[in-house]
Amino acid sequence: MAALRTLVREPLLHFLLIGLVLFLWYGRVAPAGTDPSRIVVTQAQVDLMVRQFQATWSRPPTPPELRGLVDTYVTDEMLFREGRDLGLGEDDAVIKRRIRQKYQVMSEELLATEPPSDEELAKYVEGHADRFRSPGTVTFEQVVVADAGPGAAREVEGARTALERGADPVKVGRPTLLPPREDGAPLDLVARDFGQEFVSQLADAPLGQWHGPVQSGFGTHLVRVTQRTPGALPPLDEIRVAVTREWEHERRQRALEANLADLRRRYAVVIEATFPAAGTS
Repeated sequence: MAALRTLVREPLLHFLLIGLVLFLWYGRVAPAGTDPSRIVVTQAQVDLMVRQFQATWSRPPTPPELRGLVDTYVTDEMLFREGRDLGLGEDDAVIKRRIRQKYQVMSEELLATEPPSDEELAKYVEGHADRFRSPGTVTFEQVVVADAGPGAAREVEGARTALERGADPVKVGRPTLLPPREDGAPLDLVARDFGQEFVSQLADAPLGQWHGPVQSGFGTHLVRVTQRTPGALPPLDEIRVAVTREWEHERRQRALEANLADLRRRYAVVIEATFPAAGTS
């Protein structure tokens, strides 16, 4: 009995008992996932599997299909943990790229705020007006009268005289697949069909008169412009979607650049390599 009383008063025993109690208590209250051999499939994860299945197949999974999805998730998690513990992903370029992409998305969200206000969008438009300005329109007729070259002047003058006397432009011009007339055509689409040089020359053409020579990649033209509408900046409500998209893109870029700048200050980079001098192969 005396030995038992001595043992009970032993500080080491007290320490061991306290440690045992803490161990048992932690085992009951420790959050799920702290045990590397324990895989917990939460309701939120199952709900996500159901949503992804329905987005792909336009219907919810059947009970056997849902059990299969859960089994696949558990299998993937087991294989991932085993491979991670073996260090299989340390030098894998694909895994590094996926982690980098996920971290980049997280970095872009660092400055996530409420949607931009009208004042912010209006200020953004003011600073990037050229991105949102409408291109302007033009209504014109055109005929191709000659190939580009030194001999084109005589053909141009003969064609101009005929057109001013009322000749049918289709009979005056050379056969071509180009449209003979454009009504209220946006200038960017005209540039797509005829070239930017052609559009630039339309800006100086007098209204209502046959004008030329006007050059394009298709040859030498005579044109008659009847209407021009200058480009303008549309009201914010008409371009809100495009402006918000551009504003959001730049916000994400700023967040990523700020995060990268912070990382560069925290990391010491040592390059143990030599590079060939410029001009050598």
